[in-house]
Amino acid sequence: MKNKYFPEEEIQEDDLYFLCYMIERVARQLHQKNRYVVNALGQDALYHLLSVAQVLHSANPLQVEQDWIADYKLQHGDFDFTVVDRTLATRIPTALEMGDVYRRLIVDTLGFRENYVEGILRVYNAEICEVIDNYNCSAFYEPRYLIARAYQEGGF
Repeated sequence: MKNKYFPEEEIQEDDLYFLCYMIERVARQLHQKNRYVVNALGQDALYHLLSVAQVLHSANPLQVEQDWIADYKLQHGDFDFTVVDRTLATRIPTALEMGDVYRRLIVDTLGFRENYVEGILRVYNAEICEVIDNYNCSAFYEPRYLIARAYQEGGF
């Protein structure tokens, strides 16, 4: 996928990783699900953010969070990712870890002619995200091939 502002440059997988990480951070900050953030940003903003990800990598993530919330008028919700059964989930994965889970799932299921923006919209709107984001189960830390296969088969 070509960079929007520098067509001679390719958007890298690390740029996708950064974007997935920030989607997770913003969703957690707003008490929203990732799907909300992705859909509120939309295709054009996702393409823009992927294209400037190399610059945003070096910015303070807290500032990037606040900028996204303000620039895209993202609203607070009532989803609390920390509400888990502590006998089942002794540790909640970090935003960085979940960003990697989603990066791998997007890359592992990317269609032949599909770009990263289309992959982001497709994956984050899939029903399997409800399972992956349920930290009471083990879906988020399963091997990448198993998560990709579960996505393709419609569930674990």
